[in-house]
Amino acid sequence: MAKERSKKYEQMRERIAYLAARLIAEDGMDDFSQAKRKAAQQIGAPDTHCLPNNGEIEKALRTFRNLYQQDEHQAQLVQLRLAALDLMRLLNRFNPYLSGPVLTGTAGKYSEIDLQLYTDSVKDVEFFLINNRIPYRSGEIRTGWGSVPVFKLERGGIEANVAVYAENDLHAVWNPRIARAKLSQVEELLSEG
Repeated sequence: MAKERSKKYEQMRERIAYLAARLIAEDGMDDFSQAKRKAAQQIGAPDTHCLPNNGEIEKALRTFRNLYQQDEHQAQLVQLRLAALDLMRLLNRFNPYLSGPVLTGTAGKYSEIDLQLYTDSVKDVEFFLINNRIPYRSGEIRTGWGSVPVFKLERGGIEANVAVYAENDLHAVWNPRIARAKLSQVEELLSEG
C-alpha cells in the first residue's frame, strides 16, 4: 500500500513539473514557485504536498523545449547569450558573471539575462550607466544573506537584471550549486555551441 502511494506521489510530482515547464515555456512565467502552484491548481490539486523541486522543473523544461521548441529555442538561446556577452564586455571593469536560465540553457523568448557584478562601489556602476547613456531602473533583490542592489537594463529589446555584490562576496557567500560563468567561460560556451 505504501509503495502504491509513493508511486502516485511521484507521478503527481512529475505531472506538475511538466505542466509547470509548459507554463514557463509557452506563457512566459518566470517564477518556478508560481508555475508549480498554478500547475497544481490546473490539475485540481491546489493543496497537494507533491510539488516538485526546481531541479525537477528545470529537467522537465529542458525536455519540453527539446520536444516542442528545439530549433527556435536554440536560436533564442544563442541570441540571449550573445546579448549577455555584449553586456558583460561593456561592464567588464565590474567583474561580471552570467547566471540563471541564459547560462543553464533553459531560457526562452520571455527570459531575461541575469548578471552579477562584483565591485565595492554600486555608485561607480550607476555612474557608468549614466555616463554611457544606458537607461536603467534601480531596485533590490532579497538573497539569503540580505538585500542586493539591482539595475534593470534593456538593450536591443532584451532585458537584463544586473545585481551588484561586494567584491568579497565573489567567494565568501556563493552557493556552488548555482551555476555562474565569467566572461571567458561565456565566450567558450558560445564557441562550443
